[in-house]
Amino acid sequence: MDTAEIRRRFIAHFEHDTAVGAHTPVPSASLLLDDPNLLFVNAGMVPFKPFFLGQETPPYDRATSVQKCVRTPDIEDVGKTTRHGTFFEMCGNFSFGDYFKEGAIRLAWELVTKPLADGGWGLDEGRLYPSVYADDAEALALWRKVTGLPEERILRLGKRENYWSMGVPGPGGPCSEILYDRGPGHGPDFDPTRLGPDMPVELEDRLLEIWNLVFMQDELSAVRSKEDFDVLGSLPKKNIDTGMGLERVAFLLQGKENMYEIDVMFPVIEKAEQLTGKRYGADRDDDVRFRVVADHVRSSMMLIGDGVTPGNEARGYVLRRLLRRAVRSMRLLGYDDPALPELLPISRDKMGETYTSLHTDWDRIARVAFAEEEAFRKTLQAGTQIFDLAAQKVRSSGGTTLAGDEAFSLHDTYGFPIDLTLEMAAEAGLTVDEPGFRALMAEQRERAKADARAKKGQHADTTVYRGILDAHGPTEWLAYETLETESRPLALLRAGRPATSLAQGEVGELVLDRTPFYAESGGQAADAGHIDFEGGRLEVLDVQRPVRGLVVHQVRVVDGELGPDGLLHARVDPEWRTGARQAHSGTHVVHAALREVLGPSALQSGSYNRPGYLRLDFGWTTGLKPEQLHDLEQVSNQALRADLPVGWQYMTLAEAREWGAIALFGETYDDSRVRVVEIGGPWSRELCGGTHVDHASQIGTIVVTGESSVGSGNRRIEALTGVEGFAYLARERDVVNQLTGLLKTQPDDLVARVGDLVERLRSAEKEIERARVRELLAAAGTLAESAEDVDGVAVVAHHAPGAGGGDVRTLAMDVRGRLAPGRPGVVVVIGDADGKVSVVAAVNDAARERGLSANELVRAVGPLVGGKGGGKDDVAQGGGTDPSRIAEALALVTTTVAASG
Repeated sequence: MDTAEIRRRFIAHFEHDTAVGAHTPVPSASLLLDDPNLLFVNAGMVPFKPFFLGQETPPYDRATSVQKCVRTPDIEDVGKTTRHGTFFEMCGNFSFGDYFKEGAIRLAWELVTKPLADGGWGLDEGRLYPSVYADDAEALALWRKVTGLPEERILRLGKRENYWSMGVPGPGGPCSEILYDRGPGHGPDFDPTRLGPDMPVELEDRLLEIWNLVFMQDELSAVRSKEDFDVLGSLPKKNIDTGMGLERVAFLLQGKENMYEIDVMFPVIEKAEQLTGKRYGADRDDDVRFRVVADHVRSSMMLIGDGVTPGNEARGYVLRRLLRRAVRSMRLLGYDDPALPELLPISRDKMGETYTSLHTDWDRIARVAFAEEEAFRKTLQAGTQIFDLAAQKVRSSGGTTLAGDEAFSLHDTYGFPIDLTLEMAAEAGLTVDEPGFRALMAEQRERAKADARAKKGQHADTTVYRGILDAHGPTEWLAYETLETESRPLALLRAGRPATSLAQGEVGELVLDRTPFYAESGGQAADAGHIDFEGGRLEVLDVQRPVRGLVVHQVRVVDGELGPDGLLHARVDPEWRTGARQAHSGTHVVHAALREVLGPSALQSGSYNRPGYLRLDFGWTTGLKPEQLHDLEQVSNQALRADLPVGWQYMTLAEAREWGAIALFGETYDDSRVRVVEIGGPWSRELCGGTHVDHASQIGTIVVTGESSVGSGNRRIEALTGVEGFAYLARERDVVNQLTGLLKTQPDDLVARVGDLVERLRSAEKEIERARVRELLAAAGTLAESAEDVDGVAVVAHHAPGAGGGDVRTLAMDVRGRLAPGRPGVVVVIGDADGKVSVVAAVNDAARERGLSANELVRAVGPLVGGKGGGKDDVAQGGGTDPSRIAEALALVTTTVAASG
């Protein structure tokens, strides 16, 4: 049974259930969600967390999904076990205060054991072992009731295995797992009645967990660890959260040994076999590399598809590491040419059967991935040079081991994989201090874990807002209809706590029954304005939605004292709103123009707009050329000149996608109702909740002011709109007028005139530089003639004010060459320019025979000028930061030469 059919049967089983009730199928969310605890969605329940945490009311009582997930803590184990993969799909069913343990157990058992002909998976009951939390007698009884299995077939495990929490105070509860016995070839025999509370490591491959049922029934407090927490009491509503690993079920049903050999992954291994000439199954180490390639190619593609670009931090770093591990594994398999152009399309064709956006967005995905591989190939070249220097240093010192910190520096600073370091060290006849390297890696991981732990519990505490919403219902939000409303206060908050009043000068939060203010979202800044009340006025500083449906105003009391009652008049600053509408519609226009100029794969990855200003981030690997920026601005303003109509309508998310509307990466949208804004019909269609102009001409103008990089594979466009755009152009006009007046020329000739002046200036600077060098070198003869005799050594110790490092070296070498041949000679020249000191010592052969060394001279005088240096015995150089002691340093030269005699 192929993976697509397994997935289809899972959804159908829950969607059409009649015993417990039909579940609402929920499409997979993006791998990127706004969660302070997570880089990526790592479990099927993550998109439903607001429902489980009580932050939002679920729109359904029962749901089912197949969710894209990425987990990377065990990245080093990928390919070594049957259980570890970075990208995977989690099938789940969820109950929000509806059915509970018995329903969840019945639904899961029916699907896994139901015959294939009846739409199930037909797994052999004799190889299935349910498990329960050791203290959950209720679950044990229900498993026996539903399945008819004897008690000894049901494992009783401890908290580590079978108790679930999010690691922070909140909901938790016991679990039940469904384990599949893969047989004696995958682990030792076992007696289920004698297993302890923890699953033995040696049985983890044999008793393979395929499904975990979480019975969310407890409210936890003081969560100290996975096994150490306090149960505050029972949840008011008991929930079900299950997770079934699609890949695990697939390799069982397809008769494969591991997840890497299933139908959606093994074709990549087959292609890698063709490219490398190696055979999967012939060598254990090579097999691990083949699996890494299959896993990481797929994971990288799915991450790029959801908007991640390679970088050095957070999500970007994970993606970069996955891509580079895949490329490195192909190299270790013997393939040195670009691998991703060969492998990525194979994964796209398999995964694209379900995730069709991989095909429609392929140009962007491929561009990002291929550019990163090319960058890594250059890194490998640079890393090889660094390694060669480190290896030469080890050999020259008589050692045979590359230090752990050297290997770690290659890995951490230059992105050089440890496997390559080990391989190249062996070729050079060296070993690597692996324990030292691993220790430094462990320290780095511990720092990362500590940082992650520090972020635990950073869920915004929305309890107070949720209470307001439950008591009064959602805010009547009228930002689309009007700029002012008569409103009544529902709640006052000071520092996040309920307040009875706000005095003049105080800042607090105000919740109204109705409001015209736009709350910050979708990249658009919150509205500014005022709220008047009898005897006073409030300045609106910010507007947010801490929970869905509730609008909260941050206000400063300008006059009077605000109490809990009375009528208020809320009024948005009309000039602010006009500018905000221009900027937000301008963002859509620039996005559409960008795709017209660069192609459809130039998709927005983020935006921000406020009155008169917009910025738009988009996935692209190279800077835009001046002519492309010109075209972007021209296409944008042509849309304004054409006065394209601006409209919006509501529809389902599926209808919006079918209509061609563009959704922003990582954003969460309501499945039942989304707002699609279009400018010029199909020219620009995007999911958007912002405020917009009615016609494109109302934007006024779009002036592109900048284009820059915001990380590997991401660029940023900045532009001004409306009055701010015209003001920018007026300032530029004034600058042009001033320059044409100064240069006595016409605007059309200005660039040529300035270019001519710049070229003449450069020529003059070059001639001045040549004259300065001639003057400097002309002094060499005089300096050589005036050399001081110190115990038979000709010594020149000279200060060259204004001379930099290159000039100082040139002068020292020239003076040494002019000293009398055969006579010992020492030259030390110290220059200073821009507060920096340069020191060069040059010693001839006769002086070196006397035991004098340029290296030792530089080391001696360096500390006096606030620096250090070194080099060879004949020539050495250094630098410093203290020019005030140059005279002392030069005197020390004579003293040092005299002492050597």
